[in-house]
Amino acid sequence: MAELIIHIITPVAIFIFIACFTLFAVYAERKIAGFVQDRLGPMETGKYGLTQTIADILKLLQKEFITPSKADSILFAAAPIVIFVAVFIGFSVVPWAPDFVPAHLHTGIFFLMAVVSIDAIGILMAGWGSNNKYSLLGAIRAIAQMVSYEIPVGLSLIAAVMITQTLNLNDIAYLQGVKSPEQIYFMGFWNVTDIGGIFAWHVFQAPHLLVVYIIFFIASLAECNRAPFDIPEAESELIGGFHTEYGGIRFAFLFLAEYAMMFLVAILGTVIFLGAWNTPLPNIGVLRFADWTTGLGWGLFWTVSKSLFIVGIQMWIRWTLPRFRADQLMTLCWKILIPLSFLCLAISGLWRIMVMI
Repeated sequence: MAELIIHIITPVAIFIFIACFTLFAVYAERKIAGFVQDRLGPMETGKYGLTQTIADILKLLQKEFITPSKADSILFAAAPIVIFVAVFIGFSVVPWAPDFVPAHLHTGIFFLMAVVSIDAIGILMAGWGSNNKYSLLGAIRAIAQMVSYEIPVGLSLIAAVMITQTLNLNDIAYLQGVKSPEQIYFMGFWNVTDIGGIFAWHVFQAPHLLVVYIIFFIASLAECNRAPFDIPEAESELIGGFHTEYGGIRFAFLFLAEYAMMFLVAILGTVIFLGAWNTPLPNIGVLRFADWTTGLGWGLFWTVSKSLFIVGIQMWIRWTLPRFRADQLMTLCWKILIPLSFLCLAISGLWRIMVMI
């Protein structure tokens, strides 16, 4: 019975966290946009506009369900659920803290990539089911973009997996801290197993893994349809893209899925490349920072903090860089990121052979 209760509480807790994160992230993004554009952002609803997002959500929840008369009602209604559920299930294999994993799978990375890919089907359902030319064009753009950029994402993850030799995200997290079952080397030559901290992160365990993470980060922006890769939602061309016809709670779920996807790719990058729940503070002499900050509470703190920092960078990029054209987006993927990913993949293989020798 206790195990059943835990299995019920855990997804509910993750959903509540995602909902609260979305409320915070929307407000933060508006303020970051205001700062970048030299304006104030929300200021009227609540002190410093703190309750503006809450007011927006309450407004969405009170709106009636409206389905266009020519739309496919089944696809139109099911699409937001498919999109959100696909992203939400991805959180099930992510380690939030030491041994705190909702679903402990030995093929966690493979499962996450497979499940999140269903998101593309939901977007196509939304575009086709709306029976709107702007929605359909936005969906086609989104599918082409997501399918293309899943290749460099997958290759970058394989390059990291070749170094770690495991698909288990929890094991990958352990391989970046003082509790690692194996020896950890900074850039392949300095043993930092007992030192831990930032020196043990995977981006510093091999010279090319920093490039691999940059590839993953750029491609993950395109996977989330975030600027400068937001051509599926280009307001100046497509009104709102695949979600043009949506309103009320259906639009709220699409919005929730977008911000959940942002956090999911951020926490995935954190777990694989940026030390997961391990502290960035190293052991220095008698100051055993890495030893002291490995518990459940500290693990949650470091995982969430690093992920929120990455989300902040995603928002900063959105309000700094202009939108790519469709041909520029595909050129970046097929002519730059994918060849670079294959090169990193080859380097990972050679690096692993050198380490074994």
